[in-house]
Amino acid sequence: MGEVLRTRREGAALVLELNRPERHHAINAALADALIAAFDMAEADDDVRVVVVSGAGERAFCAGQDMLEASGVEAGARDAKVSSAMFAVERVERCRLPVIAAVNGYCFGGGAALAIACDIRLGAHTASFRLPGAEYGLVVGAAALPRLVGAAKAKELIFTARRFDAAEALACGLLNAVHEPAALLPAALDMAAAIAANSPRAVQESKRIIDRATLVEAACEAERAINRELRGSTEQSARFRDATRRVTGR
Repeated sequence: MGEVLRTRREGAALVLELNRPERHHAINAALADALIAAFDMAEADDDVRVVVVSGAGERAFCAGQDMLEASGVEAGARDAKVSSAMFAVERVERCRLPVIAAVNGYCFGGGAALAIACDIRLGAHTASFRLPGAEYGLVVGAAALPRLVGAAKAKELIFTARRFDAAEALACGLLNAVHEPAALLPAALDMAAAIAANSPRAVQESKRIIDRATLVEAACEAERAINRELRGSTEQSARFRDATRRVTGR
């Protein structure tokens, strides 16, 4: 099956490429564990100043939680009440280093939550986004998305669960910039180099203070708590099974 996460150093940046192309880089337990370990490694290495997260190839950044694992069709989930994707997202949120998402292709559900958890998001013009939590009976992005796009836009995107493109993501503030697909990762590495040239302590403290000013921990905890309550309920299970059959045929 190969590595589910490719890692390499580019100067002071640690580049992480999700590598499950057969599932559009959907996050299962193995990929979540690999991401968590990679972020632990980055924080333990004083030579790493920035982390860049992307999906291998140009077709997908991350399609979200692995639906076959989450629906129980395939084994692997460590906790029936918390998706593997959310374990990975929470680790990104806790990272003291600046994290850049290079969003290429599909960025859906838990994949969108992963991008939102990063500090800076660059996108290919072919990127597309969706927050389908409400369709599946879950809450995705309600705590963190409003600080990027504002409350009204966050409500629209979350309540409707509709798909939207890179141009709209740029216009509403979800993306910092849009590039041609071939130029996306080089642009992310250029930004990483610019960040790494500055004082690491000043950058990390700036991140900590900005997050403290804009991200309400009580809201994050409320989102985690309600998802523990919703996940596995009769309605949520039925909605997710139906969605899994539509998407995977299983």
